[in-house]
Amino acid sequence: MKRRKRNIVYSSADDDFQARPPDPPKIQPKPLPPAQQTIGIQREKKGRGGKQVTVMRGFQLNEKALARLGKQLKKACGSGGTVKEGGIIEIQGDHRDKVAELLQKQGFKTKFTGG
Repeated sequence: MKRRKRNIVYSSADDDFQARPPDPPKIQPKPLPPAQQTIGIQREKKGRGGKQVTVMRGFQLNEKALARLGKQLKKACGSGGTVKEGGIIEIQGDHRDKVAELLQKQGFKTKFTGG
């Protein structure tokens, strides 16, 4: 097998590296009271190696409130999970009924979505 010859070129010129413009500030969704939010609760399994995950979508809360709610739900279900951008909370396992009950106690409207 023939080895490739790699020519590595180093440069110390300052104009080789251009600074990337700063990212525009993220627009936070305007937090709504829980009574005005409808949360879609869905069980997903596809693309996760056969493992089930309870996904809740539609939260319109700021980052801190969403993280706090995610922590409460994970603790109540006794399992792990994550909080993602866009108002999504994922909890490992099928906990749809328990999550719906907990969210309704906090004043959210819930709706089961998916098949």
